[in-house]
Amino acid sequence: MNLLDRAWIPFKHRNGDIRYRSTGELADPDIVDVAFPRADFQGAAYQWLIGLLQTALAPADEQDWMQRFAAPPTSAELNAAFEPFVSAFELDGDGPRFMQDMDPLDDAKPGPVAGLLIDAPGANGIKNNTDFFVKRGQADAMCPDCAAIALFTMQINAPAGGVGYRVGLRGGGPLTTLILPEDPKASLWHRLWLNVLLPEQTRQRGQRWTPPIGDDAAIFPWMGPTRTSKQKDSHVLPDSVHPLHAYWGMPRRYRLLFEACECACDLCGQTTACSIREIKAQNYGANYAGPWQHPLTPYRIDPDKPEEAPLSRKGQPGGLGYRHWPQWVVSEDDNSPNRPAAVVHHYVAGKVGATRDARKWGDDVELLYSQARLWVFGYDMNNMKPRGWYAIEMPVMTLPDAQLYWLRRWAASFIDLATGAAWILRTQIKAAWFDRPADAKGDVGDIDLQFHATTQNAFYRALRDMQVALAESADLQHVPSVIAQSWYRHIRLSALRQFETRALSGPVEETAIRRVIMARRNLLYWLNNNKTVKTFANEGGFELWASDPQTTNEKVSA
Repeated sequence: MNLLDRAWIPFKHRNGDIRYRSTGELADPDIVDVAFPRADFQGAAYQWLIGLLQTALAPADEQDWMQRFAAPPTSAELNAAFEPFVSAFELDGDGPRFMQDMDPLDDAKPGPVAGLLIDAPGANGIKNNTDFFVKRGQADAMCPDCAAIALFTMQINAPAGGVGYRVGLRGGGPLTTLILPEDPKASLWHRLWLNVLLPEQTRQRGQRWTPPIGDDAAIFPWMGPTRTSKQKDSHVLPDSVHPLHAYWGMPRRYRLLFEACECACDLCGQTTACSIREIKAQNYGANYAGPWQHPLTPYRIDPDKPEEAPLSRKGQPGGLGYRHWPQWVVSEDDNSPNRPAAVVHHYVAGKVGATRDARKWGDDVELLYSQARLWVFGYDMNNMKPRGWYAIEMPVMTLPDAQLYWLRRWAASFIDLATGAAWILRTQIKAAWFDRPADAKGDVGDIDLQFHATTQNAFYRALRDMQVALAESADLQHVPSVIAQSWYRHIRLSALRQFETRALSGPVEETAIRRVIMARRNLLYWLNNNKTVKTFANEGGFELWASDPQTTNEKVSA
């Protein structure tokens, strides 16, 4: 089974049909998405296809990139580009196998194929019968198609897995950020091509770019002897491999065990003549270390410790939201800890500007979406245990660098105001509920989540308004008062409404009324007088309310 000529990918078409087709057909304008049976497979499929295009069809320059965006390749052109790499994408057989160990792992004991699923219970969980929420038996048998994408999903997300079971190149459970067209009906080609970089943009410090070939183990690690890590200091560093290795990292040692028997796949439901029920796994695979920065993942760098490796952004309890927008989208100066993914940075700083310049000279190119979307997804991991899968879409703003500086500053101040309001809201709701709120046990993080969910749409509207204002006035250096005041008003009203809903949601004992009144008074005082609030109002050029009008009956748009 070869992944470059087999019709193994379920593509979603404009009429809603889902049909299995080969990778050579992915630029068909009628194809709008992939349709794998799991959310993590869906995200992995995008990364697989982007990695394939980056490897086999990388644009020579910005002009070449724009031409491909405007005029997608034909199926014949794609197949011709993929043909040199066919040998690296064999899933079965006696030679190298895609994402599998060169060694047959004869000494390894076979285990269930569900071991490829990040959310499947481990051996100890099954042995000790502790798989209460993450159940065993969700995938006793897989078809080759699902096994292939499950294998890739595990390799690019690999969490801690016990002694010698290495984490992925980006660390365990990294976040992925992809640029998507604003138009939800855009073709899959345009969704993928927005995330393809020029060759030099994939290169990290110390790496050398060479034209990729299909049997290069520095790109595809399964094409050569396994890089093991039982010996001390046996790390895989960025400067020891090809820049494209980041897309094809392989920390785990696996072999799929194929059975020539009919299989009704437990994941996708299709019946095939071949099944995978067991795999072999061996520890001490490639141990990735050093300053890796994957092109599809945002990172955090400690400016005070430049010698330390950057840390990939990961999912955290509390989910993903607009409070993370700056660290994922907007590139900052060298002293900032935030490093958006390379695909995001080069979209904002390069692709849009290059297209705008080309149109100035009358070139017949399609204008890029100046308000694209950012798709952020990934696991929230607690070592080897997944706590949840998160995915969110948010806008991407594009402006010249000087104006982007002000957009970043204003957005940060808007988020600071919301973060402070969420904190005081949670604090005063607890004060209304309990005589001794500091001693109260239990997780009340849902208060913050609800507050940020309530204010999310207003934040994105404010971003749009800021972008328009900056585009209309190149020398604007303060946030327009109407935008700032609208945001403050929304934050204030949302906090008061949520307080009243939560604090009075159940029967209130007579002795508790005093607590509720005092807590609301403290909340209101913060919303009117806190230093963060006053600074925000001063920078926004508007006056704060001096009294407490009947605000909670006013309309707040969702």
